[in-house]
Amino acid sequence: MALKRMDNVGIVVEDLGVTIDFFRELGLELEGRATIEGEWAGRVTGLGNQHVEIAMMRTPDGHSRIELSRFLTPPIVEDHRNSPVNALGYLRVMFTVDDIGETLERLRARGAELVGEVVDYQDAYRLCYIRGPGGLLIGLAQELT
Repeated sequence: MALKRMDNVGIVVEDLGVTIDFFRELGLELEGRATIEGEWAGRVTGLGNQHVEIAMMRTPDGHSRIELSRFLTPPIVEDHRNSPVNALGYLRVMFTVDDIGETLERLRARGAELVGEVVDYQDAYRLCYIRGPGGLLIGLAQELT
């Protein structure tokens, strides 16, 4: 059996509303919100009885999704938001945008902070990392050709 697709990337957040607004400003669309709770969900995650608010965000092309989760029960146990770029594990999500400068300007109004610098990689891409709501690490890429 072959892999069909990647369905979504999950990100645990503290403030679901602020994070939804941030990703909307970036250009993602809110596909839906739900509350997931109960023993059945805990059997999937291994967390037991859980209560989670989720929001599914979709890229404009409809091919990629981010699932934002705010855990009410059980409480969050670890915090990797301030980990450096060379930390082990899932680290960041990268988005291609039309104009990094314009995107940074809009996202700074929502609290985004540039991590390093905006740099050009050869003549192919303009790249940067930003910290979004709650310290989420997000990559931005602008195709130059």
